[in-house]
Amino acid sequence: MMANHDVKVTLLLHLLVVILCLLPRPSSAQLRQNYYANICPNVESIVRNAVTQKFRQTFVTVPATLRLFFHDCFVNGCDASVIVASTASNKAEKDHPDNLSLAGDGFDTVIKAKAAVDAVDQCRFKVSCADILAMATRDVISLAGGPSYAVELGRLDGLSSTEASVNGRLPQPTFKLNQLTSLFASNGISQTDMIALSGAHTLGFSHCSRFANRIYDYGGRNGAVDPSLNRTYATQLQGMCPRNVDPNVAVNMDPITPRIFDNQYYLNLQQGMGLFTSDQVLRDDKRSRPIVDSWAASSDAFNSAFVASMTRLGRVGVKTSPSQGNIRRDCAVFN
Repeated sequence: MMANHDVKVTLLLHLLVVILCLLPRPSSAQLRQNYYANICPNVESIVRNAVTQKFRQTFVTVPATLRLFFHDCFVNGCDASVIVASTASNKAEKDHPDNLSLAGDGFDTVIKAKAAVDAVDQCRFKVSCADILAMATRDVISLAGGPSYAVELGRLDGLSSTEASVNGRLPQPTFKLNQLTSLFASNGISQTDMIALSGAHTLGFSHCSRFANRIYDYGGRNGAVDPSLNRTYATQLQGMCPRNVDPNVAVNMDPITPRIFDNQYYLNLQQGMGLFTSDQVLRDDKRSRPIVDSWAASSDAFNSAFVASMTRLGRVGVKTSPSQGNIRRDCAVFN
């Protein structure tokens, strides 16, 4: 009996080991710095040079690339699926209404960096578009005066990109703290990380249509302005975005230092100058206010937090096995 019992226990232990081996492991564990050291040793400098060249042509390169990375990671994971172009038989992510405002310079930055990488024989078709986007994002942050950091690499490009997959996956400008926290948590991103990543709004611009509800007829009341909005700032926004203006007119998200990556975003929130409801709520909600105030007081503390949060963002939903993805020859087209 004991022998049979021991056999059963042994079999159960073996079965348990097999089950544990089959369980999905966090794919981020397979990302690592210097992933391409023996594959394409100079990839980071190649990408940086291409991004710098693009940056010299237009500053829009910076916010466009940064926003592209975020929109990519939050839908199907960081797999460059947002770059895929629609075809007659498939409407891709980039054509979802939430992605139509993504500036073309972000896409162009990745495409040009990819071309530069593939121009090197040793590197051709060996570096994923997803990794190039991650590196380019780090580089534009640095070019705008923000921190530089080591990027974890080893992502494969996704095999799917559909308009429908975007539904409900991206934060909206009207979101309150609970909605923001819940959406980020669904991607394994903490509330603190969410507040840090929101600091990227120190760069870039927004179309008037995205915040018109705060400066005109707020809450359905004729002529009302969102009371959480700084009155002087609201008047400035009304001047730049008069009623019935072309919704494609855009304003800087940070009116103080729009071309510098800094902690001004949090200083703006302290003054009631968050452009979106989803910005200002971070200061107005007592649960998130202490973090906003601490980063407003220290640019070093914000930079450190931002780097840690960007690293965690870069691990969301990554594909690292051949069954999950591949390396696209053309970032906009599946192989």
